[in-house]
Amino acid sequence: MRKRILLIIALLSLSFAQSQELYFLTGSNFTKYEFASNAPTMSMPLQSGTGMTYEIGYVRPLPEKGFSYLFAVTLNNQNALAGIAATTYEWSTKYLGGQSALQYSYTITPLLSVSARGGVNVSTIIYGKQNLDGAILDLVHQKEFKGLWLSPFMGVQTNFNLSQSNYLSLGYGYSGGMNLSNNSDERLSFTTQQIQFGIHFNVN
Repeated sequence: MRKRILLIIALLSLSFAQSQELYFLTGSNFTKYEFASNAPTMSMPLQSGTGMTYEIGYVRPLPEKGFSYLFAVTLNNQNALAGIAATTYEWSTKYLGGQSALQYSYTITPLLSVSARGGVNVSTIIYGKQNLDGAILDLVHQKEFKGLWLSPFMGVQTNFNLSQSNYLSLGYGYSGGMNLSNNSDERLSFTTQQIQFGIHFNVN
């Protein structure tokens, strides 16, 4: 795990030296898990959970006007809730990942632009707890959670220029996650909607 984290940080640091834009996004995740098994279904269906999202990355323009390439490191809470009158159930998790995307931006006015992006995120769980009526279980080594998660995503954002060198953004994203490492009979997947606020810095 430590080697994976160091590799992601090293790649990001190397890329920063050649990047044209650095950015930081943060906001909220709204996650819905789906559980599939040959066994009887869960007696308490999972409900959508909320959590935080963090993303730091860079953007490099491509030769085609308006298009650019993004690479980022992400940290996402993918949480879930369930419960009935006498029992409550909760998953609290953190996934560390790296993602790449293709982005297209369109300028509306000198102060306002919009952009759309689509790409893929590859992540692994670094923290996970299950709380069942106060009984705590570590999820990091559970087969349904551990390993690599693949999450295709797409998003749109509105950009507000503060100056020639920096701007703010407000965006929406949608992604779906699947575990590439789990080959057991019990499988998890999730879909996530994101609301993100960003700070962006142009680098000449």
